[in-house]
Amino acid sequence: MRLTILLALAFIAVLLIITGYTDKQDKVAAENLENLSSAVFAGGCFWCTEADFEKLPGVYQAVSGFSDGHVANPSYEQVSNGGTGHVESVKVYYDPEVVSYEKLLNAYWRMINPTDNEGQFVDRGVEYRTKIFYKTDQQKAKAEHSRQLLDESRRFASPIVTEIKKLENFYPAEASHQDYYKKNPLRYKYYRSNSGRDHYLEKIWSARAQVTQDQTASPRASKPGDDAMPKNLMPRNKSSF
Repeated sequence: MRLTILLALAFIAVLLIITGYTDKQDKVAAENLENLSSAVFAGGCFWCTEADFEKLPGVYQAVSGFSDGHVANPSYEQVSNGGTGHVESVKVYYDPEVVSYEKLLNAYWRMINPTDNEGQFVDRGVEYRTKIFYKTDQQKAKAEHSRQLLDESRRFASPIVTEIKKLENFYPAEASHQDYYKKNPLRYKYYRSNSGRDHYLEKIWSARAQVTQDQTASPRASKPGDDAMPKNLMPRNKSSF
């Protein structure tokens, strides 16, 4: 009996130590984030946007969430049902000594279809629109310049419709949506491979597409037609993944 009590006390002590260590780690992580620069982007599915940004050297973390709406701390269900005004977005924490804001912008354009004002790929609805949210006048100027350069490149057959707006709010999404591509790699890969995103981006940004542009008098890349999108795909419901 005494041995059982001692073992139980030892277990509780270890648990407290582990919990304390985890809390300390979380606190240190939060402090580290506050010391970094941040930028907020909406690129359709925040699972994909988060995953793509976190691949960039110098990006410490990307947090999935919601921006631009009038409902405080919305749930994913609320945003999906419409009426909140929010779009799915990610807050990117980065070290400007390793990756500049301009490089983040360049990477962002290669993650999205900036000519689609009704959603992104298989995900349709205003909550999936693309937007760049600036925090400072400097970010605004750089974002507008970047968008102008992309438009002047005539890579796209249709006008660039991605908005550039002042950041009013950012609310993190539920924990189940954070690092989804790490927590649920098979489900994430299944969704992404069937979403049409990578097929479209490959068509627009491949080396072959660039060669074709360089050899034509009017170098606008043609916008992928219906054949570029997967057939019989319903818009995703994250709760089913």
